[in-house]
Amino acid sequence: MIRRLEIDLPDGLLRLPAGVRARLTELLHRQDRGRPLTDAEREEAEGLVTVAEMLSLLKLRAERMADE
Repeated sequence: MIRRLEIDLPDGLLRLPAGVRARLTELLHRQDRGRPLTDAEREEAEGLVTVAEMLSLLKLRAERMADE
C-alpha cells in the first residue's frame, strides 16, 4: 500500500545547509588524503551521507510529483 503525504516545505530545505556540507566535505577530503578518521568522525560522515542521500531522494520524488 502506498500512502501519499503532502507537505509544504520552505525553499532550500531539501539540501544540506552550507555548514553541514562543509563539514562533510572536510571529513571526506581528509579521508581521501589518507588521513584516517576517528570512529566518531567516520560515524558522523556516514550519518551526513545518509541524510544527504535521503534529501536527494525526497527532492527527486517531490519533482516527480510536481510533474504529475
